[in-house]
Amino acid sequence: MGRSTPRNATSRARALPHPVKALSMNTWLTDAAKAALKDVTPPWSDRPLSASGAEVSVAGDKATVVIETPREAGSAAEDVRLAAEAAVRAVSGIAEARAILTAHQRPAGGGHAPLPTGRGAPKGPIALPGVKRVVAIASGKGGVGKSTVAANLAAGLARRGRRVGFLDADIYGPSAPTLFNLEGPPDIHEEKIQPLEAFGVKVLSIGFMIEPEKALVWRGPMVMGAVSQLLGDADWGELDALIIDTPPGTGDAHLTLAQRAPLSGVLLVTTPQDLAYADARRSGKMLRRLSVPILGVVENMAFLQGADGSLVRPFGEGGGARLAAEFEAPLIASLPLDPALQKSGDDGAPLLAGDEDAPSRDALERAVDALEVFLEG
Repeated sequence: MGRSTPRNATSRARALPHPVKALSMNTWLTDAAKAALKDVTPPWSDRPLSASGAEVSVAGDKATVVIETPREAGSAAEDVRLAAEAAVRAVSGIAEARAILTAHQRPAGGGHAPLPTGRGAPKGPIALPGVKRVVAIASGKGGVGKSTVAANLAAGLARRGRRVGFLDADIYGPSAPTLFNLEGPPDIHEEKIQPLEAFGVKVLSIGFMIEPEKALVWRGPMVMGAVSQLLGDADWGELDALIIDTPPGTGDAHLTLAQRAPLSGVLLVTTPQDLAYADARRSGKMLRRLSVPILGVVENMAFLQGADGSLVRPFGEGGGARLAAEFEAPLIASLPLDPALQKSGDDGAPLLAGDEDAPSRDALERAVDALEVFLEG
């Protein structure tokens, strides 16, 4: 396919409605950009990009197009990318257009399988016969310390002699490589991904399989395929508990885990303020609607303790208790704002993996106590 500008792109453009709100303008421009892609048909398909799933987003006068290409597309993919940019740039109201190519493989087994295990992503319910309990850690919101809490729960259980796995299910923002100070790629043996290990915890993350600075541009099916592979194509062995650190929000990864993974329950992590409570509540409601039990609540960054013993609550108070009451679940720990806990995450050594005495240690140990009670049934 040669590099060409789409036919009649300019004649298709029309004046923007006036007056119009920014949101309406973005919607109109997005629709117009999608329509412009009808003149770009990739050589690997009999349908134009407008009908073959290309994703278009517009912010202001800048448009981004994500085009899924087969691995064997070769140089033709670059021709398609340039043609798509030219087509969208010709739309009146769009000053800048950028097309991004993303590729994944569809092995003989079928399904979206972005990870190179040599077979398709698992289909249907995912069985983990050697794993006794699967516990998700969710918050619905980024920035509340959920991943740090999850890593410490896993490390704390392992230090007490439990066989523990840790799955980092955040495809776009994996944190396990930093939290556990691990680097990949993991070995693949007999089509099974071999988790890395640190502090007695088996750890697996998409972050072990991509370049640290690389941003993934994956659509929903690919995210779901990657989560399914990390869970079902991994050699977890015999575990007392598999801790799953879920991403922020209530998206494709959550649906995959709730619908296909043998989840025993979920712990909700929040901070005291209303905004964090609302997002954690939304996440809990979605999971409960999918029949996942709410095991308890951990409130992070609940207070600062002064030298005189007084408590300062920079984020307000009550969010954790309200969340626990909402789901009739116990508030198993309220963690202080603790520089030692933050530093342990940055250093890649969970606080509960060592002996350091820190303000948050007792509360974290209580959370591990509560999780152990659950593991005992």
